[in-house]
Amino acid sequence: MTPQLPSSLAARTRQSIHTVDDQVVLVTGGTGSFGRAFVQALISQGNPKKVIVFSRDEQKHYQLERTLRDPRLRFFVGDVRDRDRLTTALRGVDVVVHAAAMKHVPICEYNPIEAVQTNVVGARNLIEAALANRVPRIIALSTDKAVAPANLYGATKLCMEKLLVAANAYVGDLATRFSLVRYGNVMGSAGSVIPLFESQRDGGRITITDERMTRFWIRMSDAIALVLRGLELMTGGEIFVPKLPTTDIVTLAEAMAPGVPRETIGIRPGEKLHEVLLSAEEARRAADLGELMVIYPEYAFHQGAERPAGKPLPDGFVYSSDHADPRLGVEETRWLLEHVA
Repeated sequence: MTPQLPSSLAARTRQSIHTVDDQVVLVTGGTGSFGRAFVQALISQGNPKKVIVFSRDEQKHYQLERTLRDPRLRFFVGDVRDRDRLTTALRGVDVVVHAAAMKHVPICEYNPIEAVQTNVVGARNLIEAALANRVPRIIALSTDKAVAPANLYGATKLCMEKLLVAANAYVGDLATRFSLVRYGNVMGSAGSVIPLFESQRDGGRITITDERMTRFWIRMSDAIALVLRGLELMTGGEIFVPKLPTTDIVTLAEAMAPGVPRETIGIRPGEKLHEVLLSAEEARRAADLGELMVIYPEYAFHQGAERPAGKPLPDGFVYSSDHADPRLGVEETRWLLEHVA
């Protein structure tokens, strides 16, 4: 059966992608799961002047260049930890999509300094490089784990959010604006549990952490559309939050591997049972725009800027994966997995 999903952002992609027509776009983390998909969408569906792929992984640069083969593409080997390299890469850039991050919860727990260097110091470097080059629009990717974080990854992404929002106070008379998008697990991405379940299914045993666990899910096409919509709407300092379906981990396992034995192994270091995309404190300064919600900054950084209009959220509203609608059943989850793109 076709699930009753929230309004698909992907339906807006064709319209929103033209917000970067004739623009020079740089994507940090451009060879990661999201970066590759976003770059490919720009090249195949849009008309950017140039797309710069910024990533530290030389081999992935090589593979992506051979796959896409487009004269508008440029490949910059570089690390967001290196402010000088970022400053060089951002010369003449109109739009930055900041997707570079350390993202695996257990790896961040065991390598905390490395996670801080990439996710926090990297954000500072991006801000300073963008201001130095007068880049007009910067939008960064955040995560539900940044809300009331229980692990270092979430804490570093919360810091990143705070840095990017506050960066709007430093722009002075520049046209530079910083905003963010925040979403849940991308279905099929390298950090998702879905590839793990696929490999375990062939081995005849699925491992789950806790049967009560729930998660938000977003298709890659909707993640791309969210970023494009954010670029279209941003005035500086907003965090854009999509409306997403949720599943519990048992439903996901049954949809992917019906009848395959499951073993409960316990929650990993830093994991939460449920995730929150928008907290009650944030809801007081947030609005419902229909296909997404927007959290406005606490300070009016840009006087006179026309904010995207929407309906205020109810008092005490919390957007959490254990109570959000729709909660998908097995058949609905299976359909979503089959239409993951």
